[in-house]
Amino acid sequence: MSRARWVVGNWKMNGSFAANASLLAEVVGLPRDGANVGVCVPFVYLAQARQILADSRVALGAQDVSAQTAPGAFTGEISASMLADAGVAQVIVGHSERRQYHGETDALVAAKAAAALAAGLVPIVCVGETLAERDAGQAFEVVGRQVGAVVAALGESVSQVLLAYEPVWAIGTGRTASPEQAQEVHASIRAALGAAGATVPILYGGSVKAANASSIFSMPDVDGGLIGGASLVAADFAAIVAAL
Repeated sequence: MSRARWVVGNWKMNGSFAANASLLAEVVGLPRDGANVGVCVPFVYLAQARQILADSRVALGAQDVSAQTAPGAFTGEISASMLADAGVAQVIVGHSERRQYHGETDALVAAKAAAALAAGLVPIVCVGETLAERDAGQAFEVVGRQVGAVVAALGESVSQVLLAYEPVWAIGTGRTASPEQAQEVHASIRAALGAAGATVPILYGGSVKAANASSIFSMPDVDGGLIGGASLVAADFAAIVAAL
């Protein structure tokens, strides 16, 4: 069975109304020949992005979501139902920067994924190992544990998520996992997903650029990319979409 192929831009903490308008105008017109395209923008720009993307096939995504599902006294939190109300289709959960800077655990990431699914959103669940973990030979163990927490929380519904493998040592460092390294971990993730592994798209997210996208996307278990810095430059993002 063929799997959906995705290129999703993660703007991180970048953007301005003027810059967004210019960038999204280019993204809307990207030719994609079978590749699905999404952009995950900061909360304050969701309304602007929704308006610009309204008549396009580009999916609108957010960068985080609360695990809380009922309204209440959770100052600063944004619920999945709020995101759905704002026209969001996808949401990143468990990005390495959230795990590192905000102490998000595997259990919390799994709870966020469950909350997103319950509201009709597609969670893009990020997993990946640090440089110390890779050097210690623990990459497969760490990633397997992270995936296992999501499988345990979602059960058969795990078939509805997107997975993104992001080796932490290759994010924003200019270093990139070789296509073969990416393939090895993607294959292990697919195995950890069990029956759902045949259909769940697994994206690579670690300093993907126009220059290396084709070689990474050529791997049999790599179904696209979660793109950071390169998604902020229209020409670079377009080249990555074309590579898929």
